[in-house]
Amino acid sequence: MQITIEIPDEIANQLQLKSANISSRILELIVADNYRKGQIGAAQVRQMLNFSSRWETYEFLKREKAYLPYTEDDLEQDSQAIRNVLSQE
Repeated sequence: MQITIEIPDEIANQLQLKSANISSRILELIVADNYRKGQIGAAQVRQMLNFSSRWETYEFLKREKAYLPYTEDDLEQDSQAIRNVLSQE
């Protein structure tokens, strides 16, 4: 899929956007946003951005402040699972 975005030159200059890397930067922003929303996982991030390792993927996600979507319900479920395991010992 190809998408065209028009940005006035004045704004592009203010943002110091260079046409050589703007397409890849927009893709990065879209990928990070979808990861934050829980719509894609780290493996898909890696594939979409052609990273060579999962560590490169995690570094990118950290830089973009795109942390794992982890809710209080997730924490409670994990805590309960740990309590269950510990009670079996």
